[in-house]
Amino acid sequence: MASWVLSECGLRPLPGNRVYAKPRPSFSLNNVLKFRTLPASTPFKVSTWSRRRNFVGSLNVSTPLDVETINGVNGIEEDDGKFDPAAPPPFKLADIRAAIPKHCWVKDPWRSMSYVLRDVVVVVGLAAVAAYFNNWLVWPFYWIAQGTMFWALFVLGHDCGHGSFSNNTALNSVAGHLLHSSILVPYHGWRISHRTHHQNHGHVENDESWHPLSEKIYKSLDTATRLLRFTLPFPMLAYPIYLWSRSPGKKGSHFSPDSDLFTPNERSDIITSTACWAAMVGLLVYLSFAMGPIQLLKLYGIPYGIFVMWLDLVTYLHHHGHDEKLPWYRGKEWSYLRGGLTTLDRDYGWINNIHHDIGTHVIHHLFPQIPHYHLIEATEAAKPVLGKYYREPQKSGAFPFYLLGILVRSMRKDHYVSDSGDVVYYQTDPQLYGAKRSD
Repeated sequence: MASWVLSECGLRPLPGNRVYAKPRPSFSLNNVLKFRTLPASTPFKVSTWSRRRNFVGSLNVSTPLDVETINGVNGIEEDDGKFDPAAPPPFKLADIRAAIPKHCWVKDPWRSMSYVLRDVVVVVGLAAVAAYFNNWLVWPFYWIAQGTMFWALFVLGHDCGHGSFSNNTALNSVAGHLLHSSILVPYHGWRISHRTHHQNHGHVENDESWHPLSEKIYKSLDTATRLLRFTLPFPMLAYPIYLWSRSPGKKGSHFSPDSDLFTPNERSDIITSTACWAAMVGLLVYLSFAMGPIQLLKLYGIPYGIFVMWLDLVTYLHHHGHDEKLPWYRGKEWSYLRGGLTTLDRDYGWINNIHHDIGTHVIHHLFPQIPHYHLIEATEAAKPVLGKYYREPQKSGAFPFYLLGILVRSMRKDHYVSDSGDVVYYQTDPQLYGAKRSD
């Protein structure tokens, strides 16, 4: 049944392109090729535009044509005036980068470490308070708060994996291992696979973060597997299983140096992160004998489950659930920029600061080396360039309960995409829940 697991990240490089372990160089205007401009009088259709192919840094990024702004807005509008999110944008990646203030790219290791210290102090303090009172009126509040803090630790380790934590790779590696191993995440295994998610975001076959199932793979799954994949709360518990076996149609384990997720020169990294993960498992086994398995379950096990739910929820909603369906790409229609523009920002209310503004996701996906404490400012600066390609998130109350409704609706509608076509949208299986539905 592990085949129902949803993909949060993974390693599957684009065909014909080698994926390297080192972080990608940041983008610059000098790295971007010049673009052709269509004459203003030239009639065109989006589907028939020709495109050049080029590499920005070492990412496989297709070159969108530079077209005039239509009806005074950034973006392409169809004949009926409706904005088409699948159309190549009238701006380049370099245009977005140029709009972002230079200081937003500066990484301050002391500031990054201060967030680590803050989160660790809160985690230890919460555990101490819960253990002291050891009261069933306290435990539920502790589980939610501590699970959220585990998720905050993950986000900081996530920044280490991107290199946005600091410019010191040794510091990134040490901090990343400590943060991720403490919550049972193999740091290097996840870092490498998540890197590929960013390099292939929005690509049907090559993306690794809740990417769509093709209709063929979807129909090959048995009914129970389909229900597990699209019926809450099961998808929100998928991440640990995914680490071992990935998702339908893909193979590999984040713990094995021989997995096809990794290249031969990454073997030592995988051995290191798996050893750190195993050491944490050993510590938990020792604590289960020292304090008893029930107490360990209350202090660590249940918060860990809450953390997993946060991870799956946040990752899913940054790529699904928009009011209007967003495209997924394959073949010549995919580019790094177009794929990144299908990601979504989300507002988490009071939790935005706790989990380090990970909801500011569009700019993070396009430029993952920007530190989390600059993402809001960078996003505000980029909005005039992005135009309608940026979708303002719904504002949350103190707590983001509204996201549960978005999650449920998306799970009931977004099941698979067509096996053919370079621009595709999610389709719905009306028979999945045993009754016909019309959407």
